Amino acid sequence: MLYELFNHLHDFPGARLMTYISFRAIIAAVIALIVSIFFGRYFIQLLKRRNISETQRDEKTDPFNVAKKGVPTMGGLVIIVSVLVPCLLMGKLSNVYMMLMLVTTLILGAIGFADDYIKTFRKNKDGLNGWVKIIGQVTLGLIIGLTLRYCPLCTMNETVTTRVENGIEYVEKSPEVKSTRTTIPFFKHHNCNYADLFSFLGEENKYRAGWIFFVLLTIFVVAAVSNGANLNDGMDGMCAGNSAIIGVALIVLAYVSGSTVWADYFDVMYIPGSEELVVFLASFVGALIGFLWWNGFPAQIFMGDTGSLTIGGIIGVSAIIIHKELLIPILCGVFLMESVSVILQTQVYKFHKSRGQHVRVWKRAPLHDHFRTSIEQVLKNDPTCIIRFKGSNELHHETKIVLRFCIVTLILAALTILTLKIR
Repeated sequence: MLYELFNHLHDFPGARLMTYISFRAIIAAVIALIVSIFFGRYFIQLLKRRNISETQRDEKTDPFNVAKKGVPTMGGLVIIVSVLVPCLLMGKLSNVYMMLMLVTTLILGAIGFADDYIKTFRKNKDGLNGWVKIIGQVTLGLIIGLTLRYCPLCTMNETVTTRVENGIEYVEKSPEVKSTRTTIPFFKHHNCNYADLFSFLGEENKYRAGWIFFVLLTIFVVAAVSNGANLNDGMDGMCAGNSAIIGVALIVLAYVSGSTVWADYFDVMYIPGSEELVVFLASFVGALIGFLWWNGFPAQIFMGDTGSLTIGGIIGVSAIIIHKELLIPILCGVFLMESVSVILQTQVYKFHKSRGQHVRVWKRAPLHDHFRTSIEQVLKNDPTCIIRFKGSNELHHETKIVLRFCIVTLILAALTILTLKIR
């Protein structure tokens, strides 16, 4: 709204500042941070007055006697509001990519809220039916994929060259096209075109197959990253801390993709309009940091599925829009580890249970719980259980686990950004 207002008042002193992405992004981040802190305080007080909390562990089941009973949940609403407010104020709402990110936030926020509502008010620990979540994620994936396919504003220039002559900057671009190309990390002058995977279908049909593959990949990325973030949300500050670091890396990638100068320098695809993602992602990071004010140990509020599903969806859709989805396994390596740990634990346990054995890969899953669980705890509940990877029996406090996971994410985020240069 403010962007559109100052765009009309271009003669107003300071109005030109609104034309700078960096200025709007910084202001958006600050607004999101402030809204998150102050709205968070009000929201926590409101939930406590109404005794709205999710059943959590008590000190008897925690190895460090940390009680987490009566802590309000649904804190993801704080994150969502803190993202939407600065975007509505500082964002270019006519930008198709900004609209897609707002739609992503609202759809996954609604799915997560429904899940938390069922858990909290109906006292059903299973929450929303898993198939309903999947349908919602698939629907969002279809919206994103089909919009990128058919919207005339969603184009890209595979190559762009800039030069300065006599103080004048000249920009030469390859034709604006709709493409299923994506950046391959560590390879220079080489983008992967999904259509080339279907060359055996002929020149005409391979592009149709490429777009079908792209839409299916979009659905998979949205579902995988949102569920990965959901699994990572198990300790105070864990998901918010990791996601804020990932968000900063995405800001860098989005800024590079939306700038002709930097796209030329790093030899990556130029995506007109994607610079508006910087404003959205700055709001996202500011909201998460503000949420950590209340979610850091000991947490005064939990984000719930309202927050974790939304966070994962935002990360996945952002990467898809700037054609950097192949960087997700690196950037979101912690989410990937959490998801793989659960899949392995579940499948191995089911396989051996059918043979009358109780076998676990880890002491507990997701992976972060493995480090705060002793072998004695597992054997006390299941004396016949066999643990494949016992690791050290030394238990770690959740603050140390969260810090170490964030350090790992920081390293992975740095490596992701370095792929722009190490090619």
